[in-house]
Amino acid sequence: MAKKNFQTALIHSEYQAPDGFDAFPVGIHHASTVLFKNVAAMRARDWQEKNGYTYGLHGTPTSFTLEARLAEIEGGRHCLLAPSGLAAITMVDMALLKSGDDVLLPDNVYNPNRELGNWLARDFGVSARYYDPLIGAGIADLIQPNTRLIWTEAPGSVSMEMPDIPAICQAAHARNVLVAIDNTWSAGLALRAFDLGVDIVMHALTKYQSGGSDVLMGAVITRDDALNRQMQAAHMRLGFGVGMDDVYLVLRSLPTMKMRFEAHDAAARTVAAWLKQRPEISRVLHPAFPDCPGHEIWQRDCSGAAGLFSVVFDARYSEEQTDRFVDSLKLFKIGYSWGGANSLCVPYRIQGMRQDWTDPGILVRFNIGLEDPQDLIADIEQALATL
Repeated sequence: MAKKNFQTALIHSEYQAPDGFDAFPVGIHHASTVLFKNVAAMRARDWQEKNGYTYGLHGTPTSFTLEARLAEIEGGRHCLLAPSGLAAITMVDMALLKSGDDVLLPDNVYNPNRELGNWLARDFGVSARYYDPLIGAGIADLIQPNTRLIWTEAPGSVSMEMPDIPAICQAAHARNVLVAIDNTWSAGLALRAFDLGVDIVMHALTKYQSGGSDVLMGAVITRDDALNRQMQAAHMRLGFGVGMDDVYLVLRSLPTMKMRFEAHDAAARTVAAWLKQRPEISRVLHPAFPDCPGHEIWQRDCSGAAGLFSVVFDARYSEEQTDRFVDSLKLFKIGYSWGGANSLCVPYRIQGMRQDWTDPGILVRFNIGLEDPQDLIADIEQALATL
């Protein structure tokens, strides 16, 4: 080749790094454009088969690696990444629902999923109905001829009820209805959703898979090939892509996820047990505690618990007083999401979020991070004194 001028040389280089490099971290492969060896290779490539690389939106070696590892952790075969947990939920809905269809959601569903259901009902002709999260096999009575999908969440992300997933799946499958689960709370470690009959597993990787409170990402995992193709079509049409630097951060965190999850679990049970003895608290909503709704289901189906739980304050305390309690915490910060090293505390107006909620007390949700639990207890104790 003739000598290139300076501008061309800035773009095209003859240098190729030698083969043979290997290291523990997965390489970060950025790409929008993916290069083909020749036209025949370009025409032979099938983006759905993942037998090669076609365009950055469909993945690079970095994202393919994370997808494969997440599917393996969950016991699935296929995984697709999305820009957030809500994006992953949207992918499932858009893949399976059309105008005239019906979707069932638990009344304790993640609130953005509720907002999405209401939007589908208002603007897209999809009926979205809400059911008692403890309904179990009784959900059979709610299934209509046009019901296509049942969402589950184990447990509910604010009120923490644990549903009977196998019973719901059995009733759904008898009517050829698919079941999806938001399995973020268990990180795929404490609840084996596919083994319980679920068809689609969704995760907000923002939580324990990341663990750093710095990444927004979601995942949809399936076992069935045809169902995966439906997800792939929605993924492509919605234009969902993730940044490879973020993918790398999740990959870097995965090796410690089980240890972190167990540490969150142990600390949360310690703090929750202490709160249960406090006169200011009327209820502790933690699935591992016998008086939490669905505890028997948790005991049967789960091998552990996350660092997330809620409490209900005695009804004698006003919202102003409980807000002052939250504001008085020092180690606990106020913020949504969870799963990171820092503890969080958020008050909820649960009566306005739930159709069937009757408890008059103020609900406050705790995320227990990786601080020493005795320090967290001391922080809560000094904040309770402000009530």
